[in-house]
Amino acid sequence: MRHQLLSFLIASLLAAPTFAQEADAQSDIDAAARAVQKDVVAWRRDIHQHPELGNHEVRTAKLVADQLRKLGLQVKTGIAHTGVVAVLKGGRPGPRIALRADMDALPVTEQTGLPFASKVKTTYRGQDVGVMHACGHDAHVAILLGVATALASRKATLPGEVMFVFQPSEEGPPNAGENFGAKLMLDQGVFRDFKPDAVFGLHVWAGLPVGQVGVRSGPMLAAADEWSLTVRGAQTHGSRPWDGVDPITVAAQILLGTQSLIARQVNVAASPAVLTAGQFNAGVRFNIIPDEAKLVGTLRTFDAAQREDIIARFRRTAEDFARASGATATLDVAANAPATVNDPALTARVRPSLQRAAGEANVIEMPLVTVAEDFAQFANAVPGVYFFVGSTAKGTDPTKAPINHSPQFLLDEQSLDVGVRAMLHVALDYLGAK
Repeated sequence: MRHQLLSFLIASLLAAPTFAQEADAQSDIDAAARAVQKDVVAWRRDIHQHPELGNHEVRTAKLVADQLRKLGLQVKTGIAHTGVVAVLKGGRPGPRIALRADMDALPVTEQTGLPFASKVKTTYRGQDVGVMHACGHDAHVAILLGVATALASRKATLPGEVMFVFQPSEEGPPNAGENFGAKLMLDQGVFRDFKPDAVFGLHVWAGLPVGQVGVRSGPMLAAADEWSLTVRGAQTHGSRPWDGVDPITVAAQILLGTQSLIARQVNVAASPAVLTAGQFNAGVRFNIIPDEAKLVGTLRTFDAAQREDIIARFRRTAEDFARASGATATLDVAANAPATVNDPALTARVRPSLQRAAGEANVIEMPLVTVAEDFAQFANAVPGVYFFVGSTAKGTDPTKAPINHSPQFLLDEQSLDVGVRAMLHVALDYLGAK
């Protein structure tokens, strides 16, 4: 028995990486990140200066495809309109993973004053708008191109296979009611012939200082529903409201009722929920009560059963308020993205990789965040982990910095290096390359 135990201990010591081996691996990854950093910054600035809205990322997709082909990868384009996918097959057997970046910009007029600020203008849903990478997707694309470059350089010794997924339309398609990019890519078979064992994604986040990485096991980001409420009354002269049915007043009552619904009917202590109206449109003239009012907004939830309950309560509240006034109310709800839920076992496996990349003290436990991400579609198809990379410059309070989607959103480019190193550690650790 003593001989068997001694043999087991010797075998374990021989199999376990030494401190020197760990240090060499860390140094190797840091060197790989440094080698691509100049290109990553250049790609990010180029994409930032030439932003494109969802399903129109033609120039961005070409830049991505051209770079991937230079790495010797077989590239597929035109998936979900403008999506790009490439697979790197390592020289050794191993698992399969997918790494994802989103490519689209937002209908926002940039106010950063950067020398490479966007001056692009376009029309979005009938309105003239500026276009800006106000959410940081330019950084995501550049980071993943850097990771692809670093991994391709070690192809001969790399175990397993890596799929690089450059996704369009995370922020949403140009027309309401169409599918977001992740779902459309899955519907068109992006995981049909290449089924990864795990999928990983990241997001630069102004709510964290540069150098920090945030992750959370289980639910992390909210489900996002886009709702539209149409209230129909009866048009009449503004001086004689009793001759008609005022849909503006009814719609306002419904909107206030929904806030009472969240405050008094939903257990937000068990799971947070947010119901917000972003548009309220009605009428054309000061002295005419119109026959219709329309509200558009979003619902954010983390629990599927709670989501269904809130939608049912919202519909009942709207219909009852309308009926009491002689109007009608119709609620339509479009599920834009489910909640992003990090696989608990995979998160436990990834956390040490993030700590090696950023330092143990710099990997923080994220609270629930009510923004949404259609990365959730990929993470529902296979186990997934999504994490945040801090992007606010040191010396600036992240709680006061312009948040993602602001026209003044300003990314510290040191976050690009952190993102590359973090994703490299995650990928190589999972593949067993170290």
